[in-house]
Amino acid sequence: MSGPGPFEADPALVERLLPMLEMLRADPASLSSVTEPGAALEVHLLDSLSGTVVSELDEPVRVVDIGSGAGFPGVPMAVARPQADFDLVDSVGRKTDFVSRVVERLGLRNVKAVNSRSEELAASGGREAYRVATARAVAPLSALAELASPLLEPGGTLVAWKGSRDTGEEDELRAVSRRVAMEIDRVLPVRPFATSRTRHLYVLKKTGSTPPGLPRRPGMARKRPLTG
Repeated sequence: MSGPGPFEADPALVERLLPMLEMLRADPASLSSVTEPGAALEVHLLDSLSGTVVSELDEPVRVVDIGSGAGFPGVPMAVARPQADFDLVDSVGRKTDFVSRVVERLGLRNVKAVNSRSEELAASGGREAYRVATARAVAPLSALAELASPLLEPGGTLVAWKGSRDTGEEDELRAVSRRVAMEIDRVLPVRPFATSRTRHLYVLKKTGSTPPGLPRRPGMARKRPLTG
């Protein structure tokens, strides 16, 4: 069976987001290993916009972007989906400062940069406050599911940007699915640009209320993964 064709982003969206790439290149904090605008256009911007194929992001929902870094995929998705409200969460202050400058430069009204650990947000006002969570290149699936679960309302959706499909990560998630109340709904192959390979969007669903014990202390999801 042939793979997906190259993803075609709306040229108007790309044009509006180009100042973000120039800001990324010029920022002295070295927020990414890929900052040259031509490469960043594909690696960051088009890859982020491939999330527009996920129908759950078409609605006027509240979205949390976990480990947003320099604002990918959160900022491009917020431009593509102005009907939704996005909280872009990262624990590194220089990254959320950059996102705040990008938001101001682009004139976005549906984006807020949040300098916090996702676990801390989930233990306070962010608990079960979001319909959709996004995450790009942050952690293994089981850890992402653990981080997203207490932020999502029951029935909510996690969209995880991944490279090659990893059956090992999928099995690890299935083993702890009851402990995090998250399960795989579908896996979408995408080609954000013509030369891209082995990109997938994992779409996970929250199956009920947040299980007891979540969130755990910051960092525990990766340092001491849950087991089945």
